[in-house]
Amino acid sequence: MTSPDAELSRLLNEARTWAAQDPDPATAATLSGLIQLADDGVAAARQELADSFSGTLQFGTAGLRAALGPGPNRMNRVVVRRAAAGFTAFLTDAVGHAAPGTRPRAVVGYDARYNSEIFAEETAAILTAAGVETFLMPAALPTPLLAYAVRALDCDGGVMVTASHNPPQDNGYKVYLGRHAVEDSGRGAQIVAPYDARIAAKIDAVGALDTIALATQGWTVLERSIATDYESAVAALAVPEHFPARELKIVLTPMHGVGGETAVAVLHAAGFTDVTLVTEQAEPDPDFPTVNFPNPEEPGALDLALETAARVDADIVIANDPDADRAAVAAKDPDTGAWRMLRGDEVGALLGAHMVARLAAGEDAAGGEAPGGVFANSIVSSRLLARIAAAAGYAHEETLTGFKWIARVPGLLYGYEEALGYCVAPSLVRDKDGISAAVLIAEFAATAKAAEKTIFDTLDELSLVHGLHASDQLSIRVADLGLLDAMMNRLRVSPPESFGGSAVETVTDLAEGSENLPPTEGLLYLTRDLSRIIIRPSGTEPKLKCYLEVIRSVGSAAELPAARHEARAALDSVLADVREALGL
Repeated sequence: MTSPDAELSRLLNEARTWAAQDPDPATAATLSGLIQLADDGVAAARQELADSFSGTLQFGTAGLRAALGPGPNRMNRVVVRRAAAGFTAFLTDAVGHAAPGTRPRAVVGYDARYNSEIFAEETAAILTAAGVETFLMPAALPTPLLAYAVRALDCDGGVMVTASHNPPQDNGYKVYLGRHAVEDSGRGAQIVAPYDARIAAKIDAVGALDTIALATQGWTVLERSIATDYESAVAALAVPEHFPARELKIVLTPMHGVGGETAVAVLHAAGFTDVTLVTEQAEPDPDFPTVNFPNPEEPGALDLALETAARVDADIVIANDPDADRAAVAAKDPDTGAWRMLRGDEVGALLGAHMVARLAAGEDAAGGEAPGGVFANSIVSSRLLARIAAAAGYAHEETLTGFKWIARVPGLLYGYEEALGYCVAPSLVRDKDGISAAVLIAEFAATAKAAEKTIFDTLDELSLVHGLHASDQLSIRVADLGLLDAMMNRLRVSPPESFGGSAVETVTDLAEGSENLPPTEGLLYLTRDLSRIIIRPSGTEPKLKCYLEVIRSVGSAAELPAARHEARAALDSVLADVREALGL
């Protein structure tokens, strides 16, 4: 066994070696300070060093994401250079195999977080040095715009430097494939297995840092027209000939992120001109000073937007997360008079119903039959979309969680996941897009207002036709990842017999996979009264996540309040049983 002194000596030597070759003077200085403090016996410095050098940040289907800082287990210029070199090698091989003699092509984008621009520029320099035709976005812009550019520029690959809605200290590296580097259904989408493993292997094979070549020029900084092209294409999704209403007072917050200018431009171009930006959150700010956590789902994140909405007497609040690939919606509930944020499943159903109406209007105008196409959502999202699609004669598919799966559904017309992700225009952006979603959210809200209804009335109408679908979640954060395995093992060894007083009729071990779904860690329970419980470890955080849904038939509008009360009670009962099954 290595002695503590020998282990500290090894750690300090490793850190000194890193500091000596770090191209970033800021992280090199930070590391030198940590080394000195650790050498002086400061426990916190030793712990920080130990964590920073505890291993290498692993590249997966979500790319890279971690806190900024020195060391192989953090996001920094060394780690990004190695990732860029590995991705470049993968892209060169993939294109060389699929289309010999073709020069690979890639586009790189970035948000306004700390170091995003330098990570993007060095990625462009590494791609260019290896002979890849490389485009760099002209400014800090939303993630959906990078996804759009991969397809619009017919690229083989794309990199977006963003940590989305993570805390301010984080950054990340998200990879897309296109053209010759991936099969048709994945062109313009984020990577899935086995591409992640292939890229990771190339990263592992990268030699010493000083062997990675960086060009000093040769990439193309795109004109601002790439953004205006996206804005025009997304604004054109609005169809005033079928849904002419535009009287809607919108409050919009980009949550200190990069989506504000683009979202306002798109909404204005689509005819929604009464848009009030939340002043305190309108400009990009990597510190996210007005929120504890820059995620619209987090408690308190929408407080300023709701205050603004109350002050200007708005009809609706739309919130994008910092890289604008998600959209949250809030409105005033007529039953309580209070503003509330809609669940992702509620917005997903409303958008689904509106997509059906849009398609029907288009068919009527063309005088043709209903075209083919598929509606899709992740397995942990509500089953309501499947009923909406079936009633309209459309196919429906469930996928694993993540838009890397939803976006790959052949014939996709519309897809969503409960975590505020919506894909309303897969031909433009094969990923979740909070800006194009905002246009259609505005369109259905204005249409409802013109009919003297609220979006809650529309939800009630869906409940009357398809049943009241009520959902909830339980997230259990753990300090030790081993606890996740222990809880999943407990469920497999002692399977619950009922939830909420309803007997479990089927149990699906998602780890075994199926004809329709690749294997993933998780368990799905379906009870006699059609309650559904899915329990799975999070793919991005040290959490066990439990997704619950109950369905209640409703005969008339008068029965809705009682049905809601009954559904809430059922969810509470199911929650209690889930906690007991997990030994909490």
